[in-house]
Amino acid sequence: MGDLLIDVAREAFTPTTAAFALAAVGLNFHFGLTGLLNMGQAGFMLLGMYGYAITVREGGPIWLAIIVALVVAMVFGVILGWPTLKLRGDYLAIVTIAAAEMVRYLGRSQNFNSLTGASTGIRGNEFKGSFEALSPFPDRMVDVGPFALHGTRSTSWWLVVVGWALVAIFTLIFWRLSKSPWGRVLKGIREDEDAVRSLGKNVYSYKMQALVIGGAVGAVSGVIWALGASVQPDSMGRPTTFWVWTLLLLGGAATIFGPVLGSILFWCSLVLIKGLAAMWIPDTVLSQQQLQPFSLLLVGVTLMLLVIFRPQGVLGDKRELAFND
Repeated sequence: MGDLLIDVAREAFTPTTAAFALAAVGLNFHFGLTGLLNMGQAGFMLLGMYGYAITVREGGPIWLAIIVALVVAMVFGVILGWPTLKLRGDYLAIVTIAAAEMVRYLGRSQNFNSLTGASTGIRGNEFKGSFEALSPFPDRMVDVGPFALHGTRSTSWWLVVVGWALVAIFTLIFWRLSKSPWGRVLKGIREDEDAVRSLGKNVYSYKMQALVIGGAVGAVSGVIWALGASVQPDSMGRPTTFWVWTLLLLGGAATIFGPVLGSILFWCSLVLIKGLAAMWIPDTVLSQQQLQPFSLLLVGVTLMLLVIFRPQGVLGDKRELAFND
């Protein structure tokens, strides 16, 4: 039981948890502030992964790779938003999830095999080296209390520090922007965009800005994910977007720390439930391969109950969002 608790505690600060927290912060710009039903956040994440990995693989420095990742995601946001931001509700959701799937299928296409690696993707050893070379930690396993991670490689202390530093930075940016006049306009659009338009504000422009900024944050989350694993298009499929939505709604949309708390709770709960199921349920009932979907099922039921009895999430204010009225 002690080892399980250590695994749960470790999951709270892994790069995966940080990456999904970042993705949820980006989605918070879209939905929490502006009310945009963007169901394609995984597309922004995947473009960020490709932009970074391909640039480094071709010999570019890290700073250029980060710029490319951001620019590609922002251009995608403009292209996506230009014809679609006049849509509302479910129509926007359908278009954005279709756009994300288009990105994934283009990445899988054999026509771009030399660039994206098609369905195989881009292996980590093709682009991680320059990032790992910046690590101040030793190139070996490092113990910090009960936790043991490698100092520099893949899921490492170095990536943990960078990932959570970025979470802190973008959470601070979200807080400052949400309290600014710009953020108040976005909240007005979320509640009643016709009223905001009647005040002379360019609603379309504000929506575009929110979509591009949130997409850029999603691209950064994709880079963190890729540095802890690899670039594989199918890892950024529809379930990824749904998980990001789950994290945001679990922690509380339109809140400052909701995306971070939601990511920690989701991944820790998944590890805890899977561990308890492995301890208490015999192999004759559920095999090891069946534990993961069973754990997701239980987490899903818990989230359904949360949506029913506390739709604003753990940190949310029910009066904050119009859809909770």
